[in-house]
Amino acid sequence: MKEFYADLHIHIGRTASGRAVKITGSRTLTLTQILETASARKGLDIVGIIDCHSPEVIEEIDTLLVQGELKELEEGGLRFQETTLIPGSEIEIYDQFCHGPIHVLAYFPTLLQMKQFSNWMSQHIKNIHLSSQRIYCDGQTLQQKVYELDGLFIPAHVFTPFKSLFGKGVQRSLTEVFDPKMIDAIELGLSSDTMMVHQIKELQAYTFVSNSDAHSLGKIAREYQKLRLAAANFAELKKALHEQQGRAVIANYGLNPLLGKYHQTVCAKCGEQLDNQETHCTNCGSTQIIKGVATRIQELSEDFSNTRQRPPYIHQVPLDFIPGIGPKMLERLLQAFGTEMNILHNVTVEQLEQIVPSKIAILIDQARTGQLAIAVGGGGIYGKVQTD
Repeated sequence: MKEFYADLHIHIGRTASGRAVKITGSRTLTLTQILETASARKGLDIVGIIDCHSPEVIEEIDTLLVQGELKELEEGGLRFQETTLIPGSEIEIYDQFCHGPIHVLAYFPTLLQMKQFSNWMSQHIKNIHLSSQRIYCDGQTLQQKVYELDGLFIPAHVFTPFKSLFGKGVQRSLTEVFDPKMIDAIELGLSSDTMMVHQIKELQAYTFVSNSDAHSLGKIAREYQKLRLAAANFAELKKALHEQQGRAVIANYGLNPLLGKYHQTVCAKCGEQLDNQETHCTNCGSTQIIKGVATRIQELSEDFSNTRQRPPYIHQVPLDFIPGIGPKMLERLLQAFGTEMNILHNVTVEQLEQIVPSKIAILIDQARTGQLAIAVGGGGIYGKVQTD
């Protein structure tokens, strides 16, 4: 068994021809740029690219296979240099019972199965070329198709106020929309962590994953997990999500939830941060309230004896969030130490001080051990690291 780092939620902004896939994604967020960045700069062993249903993306993968840049693995996934690509898709559900919008993630072991899923999905959505499109079928029909193609099904960023399972999707239970037996993991999202949700009873059956939801190259691996696997491939990932044969998620790494842009309840009109139970703004009187993730989790929590043992959730601030680290300094660090995973997990403070000022070295160490002071985020605005 070995340890592997994985970020399973990365968007494609544009295809090689320049066609938009994730409209809000960066133009530099192409398939090849993601793979090169994840392998050479970030140091990720596994990436889930969740816009692989787009026909032009499928064509690009085919081209890379013909050119020998990608290689299909016998146990599922495609290898690029030192990184395994797990092809995936993000889909939006809004069913006839007014459940939704809910974003979900589906992953497949081979390009052939992704092609089959894309062909099927094109009959149920309006634009197969774009990311996160609404599918015109119910949640369980989608789950059944994913499982028919030997895929994995994971509800995405489940607590965010918009486009998530518990944000807008359901009142109390995932069973309002999904078959609980056809869920392989739960993605927590940037504004929550394991400890916050430990009293939500129906989630105790599932492994938690923490992913970046990257819309730019720099945001890749702002959240990720460490996996214990025999090898970096689809079959091993599936075993880890179900904690089978010694495979498992052994640590989650993510932003302190206070940095998440939907952590705190906020007035949509003036931006005032509000207490959990307030239904109108104490500053301007508006009733247009964006309920924070922390508030929603409190509503869903129950008083019960939770005996499930979870891996540690380690609060970690990405390097590009740290005040004082600009592109040039980050490049110096990468030239000296290779990848961000190496900097965040292996490099000592003394080694950092050989490359950057002592103050920055100390901030990096505090960032990777959760010691930085943070101003809370909410209402679509990220929290901020405070250094004074």
